[in-house]
Amino acid sequence: MKSNSNVQLYKNRKLVWLVSFSLSLISIIGMLISYKSPSINYPLNLGLDYTGGTQITLERSCSGNCIELNTSQIESNISSLSAKDSNFSSKSSPNLTSSQIQLLDNSKLVSIRLPFLSANQSEVVVDEVKKSFGPFINENTSVEIIGPRLGKQLLKSSLISLSFAFIGIALYINFRYDRRYSFLALFALFHDVLIVCGVFSWLGYFFNVEVDSLFAVSLLTIAGYSVNNTVVVFDRIREKSIVESQLSFKYQIDKAVSSTLTRTLYTSFTTLLPLICILIWGGSTLYWFSFSLVIGVITGSWSSIALAPSLLSITSNK
Repeated sequence: MKSNSNVQLYKNRKLVWLVSFSLSLISIIGMLISYKSPSINYPLNLGLDYTGGTQITLERSCSGNCIELNTSQIESNISSLSAKDSNFSSKSSPNLTSSQIQLLDNSKLVSIRLPFLSANQSEVVVDEVKKSFGPFINENTSVEIIGPRLGKQLLKSSLISLSFAFIGIALYINFRYDRRYSFLALFALFHDVLIVCGVFSWLGYFFNVEVDSLFAVSLLTIAGYSVNNTVVVFDRIREKSIVESQLSFKYQIDKAVSSTLTRTLYTSFTTLLPLICILIWGGSTLYWFSFSLVIGVITGSWSSIALAPSLLSITSNK
């Protein structure tokens, strides 16, 4: 693509607004549905990092493809511990009927999500699953326990870090640009974060995908990437408004977007390449982290070269 290609952004601005409005509306609906869902109760399906609890992961000992287990049977066996084991007989014992079972890596991994358990209680659950659904590889069994207070503290810390990052970005943009530019740059940033959150709200509702502390890191990364792209485009628009002042403002914007389009697309493409590699070969730990970054890079590029400039074009009468 040539850098002097003519982008008719002003002419197609309504289409740009329709796309962004539709995606934003779908995202808001997804977050509202998740919030109203009895099993989630938040705009996003919060993971163990934020809610607290116990995550037990066991790796099955099987060659080739493992025979798929019945998750309902695993849940039933775990629930039965409340009646037959003294570690769960007291009134303050956790409710084992709320366990969540997932089969990962073609049923080779069994992931069990439970309320907060003590070390002894976790060991009892592991022994029950191994006895009834084994064999498992003992060395690859992991038990992750996060207390409810720590989970709430992590959630609070993530929200604070996001808030301070957005405030810092807002102050920087207000210092560098006038109110029109700064407002639209922040609007584009909000648009990008909203869509990423919306995608994960739908994933959480339909596929039980949870967000953890890595998701907060991805939102911070997306915010920085989005603002960086928008600043580059706005700088070129400001330059065109000085060099080609005889043109109307909407044509200055079209020319500025045309001159930065190749740079933005190439930057986005080279950023997506390693993220896609992590998505494919990075394993389950980094899968949703890289997925959120992929969505963020795509929406950030869209808002920088289409949404923010098209909205800027209607703020001048020239």
